[in-house]
Amino acid sequence: MGRDIQAIKITGEDRRKYRDKMRRSLDVFARMLREQMFEENPSTVGQEIELNLVDAHGMPSMRNTDVLDAIASPAWATEVGQFNLEINVPPRMLDGDALATLENEVRADLNAADTRARTVGSQLVMIGILPTLAEADVHEETMSVNDRYKVLNEQIFAARGEDMRIAIDGAEQLLIYCDSITPEAACTSVQLHTQVSPDAFANYWNAAQAIAGVQVALAANSPFLFGRQLWHETRIPLFEQSTDTRPDELKEQGVRPRVWFGERWITSVFDLFEENIRYFPALLPICEEEDPLAVLDGGATPQLAEMSLHNGTIYRWNRPVYGVVGGRPHLRVENRVLPAGPTIADVMANAAFYYGLVRSLAEAQRPIWTQMSFATAAENLHEAARDGLDAQLYWPGAGDVPVAELVLRRLLPLAREGLAGWGVDEAIAGRLLGIVEQRCLTGQNGAAWQVATVAGLARGGVERREALRQMTQRYIEYMHSNEPVHTWSLGLP
Repeated sequence: MGRDIQAIKITGEDRRKYRDKMRRSLDVFARMLREQMFEENPSTVGQEIELNLVDAHGMPSMRNTDVLDAIASPAWATEVGQFNLEINVPPRMLDGDALATLENEVRADLNAADTRARTVGSQLVMIGILPTLAEADVHEETMSVNDRYKVLNEQIFAARGEDMRIAIDGAEQLLIYCDSITPEAACTSVQLHTQVSPDAFANYWNAAQAIAGVQVALAANSPFLFGRQLWHETRIPLFEQSTDTRPDELKEQGVRPRVWFGERWITSVFDLFEENIRYFPALLPICEEEDPLAVLDGGATPQLAEMSLHNGTIYRWNRPVYGVVGGRPHLRVENRVLPAGPTIADVMANAAFYYGLVRSLAEAQRPIWTQMSFATAAENLHEAARDGLDAQLYWPGAGDVPVAELVLRRLLPLAREGLAGWGVDEAIAGRLLGIVEQRCLTGQNGAAWQVATVAGLARGGVERREALRQMTQRYIEYMHSNEPVHTWSLGLP
């Protein structure tokens, strides 16, 4: 939902007009699908990477405006919290040495941005949840200075009618109440975009849903929140709860949450946009001047701004995206389950695994989603978030199986086949998928390293808050080495 908006007062008339406009936009979208107007270039991929800001001691730095000014690049933008930034990586064809080139470019961009950030007393950290973040760091005053976040915050709490309850039971327990959406800012992710044709969209989205749990187990990097050790990927339940517009009564009635895995396999991208409009009231009912039907009848491509803005306030773990570039409409699957970090090498390994596996499954003769229930895929996601590489996940033909065994025996070969189908250089694919393989063999991903390091410091007599700070500083040093997390020592770097 990357649009900037102005502070506004929203009326009932605004909501009625917005609903009507969305319905007209959906009709236009259906016609565009029927008339096959969409660009078909399934080899184009892109990324977004969210990051945290810390000071020289590893503590949160609330200076994203200053850092953004210092970086001075249109590729960078604010996120919800003043301790967040995001970089948008330009899309490119996924073939040849594209992944290696992308790795080098992103590393160079992040290093340059970090150098600029240090001029204003901050550093960049790629991590799912910043371990040194405290409850006192997430409130309305630490929200980014942007009317978009202010209005979104107001509308979510107007819908709820009460403070946000965040309750997570893991190795330890967390129960807090919040009066803003700022806890959402604790969740920093890597989002992978894949452009697909309308005919292929359902297969790619279904495949992405089927492997979401596996992705999270392999990449888990968020075991600590507000000083407590919770899930291996605490970002999943935190994000689900910190943007929930439902009080308990609506939850009991079965009203759907805005952070949503979904409830069924789909047959068309239209299913997802239609569900968005049917199930979810608008949070930001802002109408544009465009008449989408008139634009389409005039031979041009409508922006469908209302439908797209609404889509951006429904946080599916795999989100459909409608975009227009150079006057041509296209569709993307936006994969949103992965945490940021630990290194660019790890990020690119996660991306290679996803791009390869999702292609193999999407193009398989017997689709995986015909062999497992949708509810099972959702259960896999939460099992993986809770237990990381220790999770047991269900997979057709294997039953409940340790995730490392599933990846090593079944999924890595499929990911290699899929990358070959994209045209990715075999040596580059082998290096990146080798990182995933070694994570499985060593049992060490970001979450496992963080937990073990803090436990080691605790055995040495270091209290929890200081142990988290020291661990964060070690993490930053390793992050800059770009050595994959499975190689990180549990001692001093």
